[in-house]
Amino acid sequence: MTGSSMALDDTLDTNKDDDILPDRDVAKEFYAKYEPKEILGRGISSTVRRCIEKETGVEYAAKIIDLSADPENKNSTLEEVRILRLVAGHPFIIHLHDVFESETFIFLVFELCKNGELFDHLTSVVALSEKKTRYIMRQLFEALDHVHSHNVVHRDLKPENILLDDLMNVKLTDFGFAHVLKKGEKLMELCGTPGYLAPEVLKANMFEDATGYGQPVDLWACGVIMFTLLVGCPPFWHRKQMVMLRSIMEGKYCFSSPEWNDVSEDSKNLIRQLLVVNPDDRCSVKDALNHAFFHPKLFDQDIEPIKKDYKMASRKLSKIIQMTEVRTCQLLKPVMYDDKNSALLSLYAVLKKKKKSCEGNFFLDKTPKGGFSLNFFFFKPPPGGGGIHPSRFKVYLEYLNAYNELTLPN
Repeated sequence: MTGSSMALDDTLDTNKDDDILPDRDVAKEFYAKYEPKEILGRGISSTVRRCIEKETGVEYAAKIIDLSADPENKNSTLEEVRILRLVAGHPFIIHLHDVFESETFIFLVFELCKNGELFDHLTSVVALSEKKTRYIMRQLFEALDHVHSHNVVHRDLKPENILLDDLMNVKLTDFGFAHVLKKGEKLMELCGTPGYLAPEVLKANMFEDATGYGQPVDLWACGVIMFTLLVGCPPFWHRKQMVMLRSIMEGKYCFSSPEWNDVSEDSKNLIRQLLVVNPDDRCSVKDALNHAFFHPKLFDQDIEPIKKDYKMASRKLSKIIQMTEVRTCQLLKPVMYDDKNSALLSLYAVLKKKKKSCEGNFFLDKTPKGGFSLNFFFFKPPPGGGGIHPSRFKVYLEYLNAYNELTLPN
């Protein structure tokens, strides 16, 4: 037995008591590239582990899916992978870094979001301020706008499927129920989580003459999420599920509890426009983003503490962003600030500039040295013609001990 085989055997033996065992062939590919660490979570047929990419030292989350119990899991998982790749490149959608597959196991390697689920964060704080709710809901709507632009409906939006990265930014995840809609297609399948189901999903399962449903179901779920963030409890919850489902069908909820006394009318109005029983009358993603709740002045007031002293970063990053024909990685010397949110300032500057002058996609990734990199993919003709090819470069931002101290603005 070779040394590498022994190392693999040792790893598998160590994990055999607390995890499903991946088959040896695909495990060799995975373990050759990644070092598995502790278990982060478990599902019915899957386990999620923190892992480290050996070449770069970057941490990821590996979801190991056991296909032996239900062979159909493979088809559904590969469809989820296809959709994740279709909607890839958005800063508020989880980044799928790597995939390994065999007949009995599939490894999905995602970016690691150390702040976990929005659900767990909400559980710890009970409810969020309007500022923080605006911060999170804006990112969620922007992610959803990107998803819908690719004719995809998510169908399972809920706080458990929204992760928070190290900067407390949203990462929309779990596209297991997502579906790519054909032109004019309506869905009839009952799927999702009961408290977040739109009325038309329930009707599709209850009435033979139901017309089905489409992307507006995601907007209904956003209304439930926003309601829950602001007061810490969902709008339709009841210990008897049939009573809850009846309330959903009728759109019965209220703002009469004391928790709503200090919530603005703009917040309530947006929720009212999202929790509309008739999907034809429900607001769209773009309607939501243009709502008074997200008025630019209000949003700028919320992030004013973050924008403080970001001009130097903006100038340096703007120059690099304008280099659309870069062919090699460009290293930006560390930008140091007294402000602990320096990285977030820089990210804000980049995103703001990108909307005005850049074409292409980008995603956020961490560096081995404790900073992060913004990965840009530009689609511009290279010098001398020859067709359109992607150009890629990284902007590295490294900073002292602020990395683990970043929080949402107060």
